[in-house]
Amino acid sequence: MTDAGAGAMNLQEIMEYLPHRYPFLLIDRVLTSEPGRFIRGIKNVTMNEPFFQGHFPGFPVMPGVLIIEALAQTAAILSHLTKGTKPDPNSLIFFAGIDNARFRRQVVPGDQLVLEAEVVRIVRGVGKFSTRALVDGELAAEGELMAAVRSTG
Repeated sequence: MTDAGAGAMNLQEIMEYLPHRYPFLLIDRVLTSEPGRFIRGIKNVTMNEPFFQGHFPGFPVMPGVLIIEALAQTAAILSHLTKGTKPDPNSLIFFAGIDNARFRRQVVPGDQLVLEAEVVRIVRGVGKFSTRALVDGELAAEGELMAAVRSTG
């Protein structure tokens, strides 16, 4: 993957592709993307995240499940970019599963989480993505995520 800036998105553009909003929107910027191949984004982890009040007082650590959710949101954007669509009011991309999830390092306030997803395959509205989250070039989490487009109507 390269950081050429092609396919970059700011927060307003990201919100055109995801239904999530504060406090559950967990991607701040897309640095680069190539539909059908990959995406790289960032989540700036700050002390004012609501989950740090209870996870853990005195030793704030970003919950692993939220790191996976940030990766899933990143993969959902890539899925839309690959299909050349934006969400419509009658369907959503839902997190469908995860394989081989591993957590390698803690993510704490002040870290910048780099979120990467690569398309493994997308067939009949179900996508599989190889994902990883890094801090300062060091692997924090990884896994293969599945996502599926489903009707909400």
